[in-house]
Amino acid sequence: MNARIKNIGIITAGGDCGGLNAVVRGAAKIALANGMGAYIIPNGYAGLYNLVEMEHLTRLDEERVDHVNSTFAGSEAGHSRVQISKIDNPDKYKRISVGLKKFDIGGLVISGGDDTGSVLVDLAENGIPCVHAPKTMDLDLQTYSVGGDSAVNKIAHIVEEIKTTGRTHNRIMVVEVFGRYTGHTAFRGGIAADADCILIPEIPVDFCEVYEHMKRYYMRRILRSDVNSGMYSIVVAEGIKSEGGDLFTEDGSKDAFGHIRLGGAAKYVRSALEARMKSDPEIKEFMKSCGMYVEGVLETPEIREVTPGHLVRSGSTGAYDVNFGKEVGAAAVMLLMKGVSGVSVYSVMDGEIRYMPTSFAITNRPVNLKMVSFYEQMDICFGRKPVPYEPACFENPGTPVERFL
Repeated sequence: MNARIKNIGIITAGGDCGGLNAVVRGAAKIALANGMGAYIIPNGYAGLYNLVEMEHLTRLDEERVDHVNSTFAGSEAGHSRVQISKIDNPDKYKRISVGLKKFDIGGLVISGGDDTGSVLVDLAENGIPCVHAPKTMDLDLQTYSVGGDSAVNKIAHIVEEIKTTGRTHNRIMVVEVFGRYTGHTAFRGGIAADADCILIPEIPVDFCEVYEHMKRYYMRRILRSDVNSGMYSIVVAEGIKSEGGDLFTEDGSKDAFGHIRLGGAAKYVRSALEARMKSDPEIKEFMKSCGMYVEGVLETPEIREVTPGHLVRSGSTGAYDVNFGKEVGAAAVMLLMKGVSGVSVYSVMDGEIRYMPTSFAITNRPVNLKMVSFYEQMDICFGRKPVPYEPACFENPGTPVERFL
């Protein structure tokens, strides 16, 4: 054990999601088991920066840890989006070090995604011991991350349930979910919910392809239904791009890390499809043939967009994320005890704690387009002309983490 570490601090930062409380609980339990104190540093990096001014911190003793519920999404430690390097204070790292010394904290367990990880790299380079427990429901890091499985299941559940109102009104339903640079959760959530079309940032949207696919499925379902009932479902990641590479944003404002605040992708999809339906003479004939057409009132099928937003992050945590969160939280403490810093835990397996440099872990990992092509063979639309899939077949069972990704 590293004799210098008497206490650890636990920080969660970035976006909230399922599994974070499991990280907190796992880290605290291991610290207690090894005779160390475990303290919550509240409000993410804002709390870390202001630590020197705090009168006290919450100590996670056995009784307090009992109240940290691993199955609750969100974080007992609280969050903020603060980029330490942008703070206009030349003594900012000294200030942080003084704050840690004040509470005799010798190492930090920090759970967050790419932005949080970039700050962790910065802290480690400035002599502050810290280990990263990877967290992002976007699943865009080089390792599985806390929150991914919970988000995928939430998206799948929402998309599946929205189909009931879609069928009742014969609507096209467009569900917009998180996914700024990558579409992992939209992709996996949409697949799980039997979505007809999935639009992700990795593939610029060809709306002609989307429209033809939608028209074929939607019309077939209604015309072959004995009660003329049918719908079409689209899952769209917020970060989708047009064929010209443009993002869809409401106002173009930016967050603390300089990212454009996205919003409006589903609205754009709806508008693009509505325009095509209104100019398509086959739609009017279809509406008349199934008794839906009312001149001046209902001349084209309705398209509705739904944005579940933070519901995807909230509520309960899946069992996979609870297990993974406890493992990486506990493993992060063990690495600090061995004097390891500036790294991300990516698995605990076969008696091994496996980690990688955080600078590598936070590198963006896009959706594998070969897997997109695989699902295109099942006639799921991804906003492009389907690409042939040529499988290479060989025996290799892999690991559970590799299978999930």
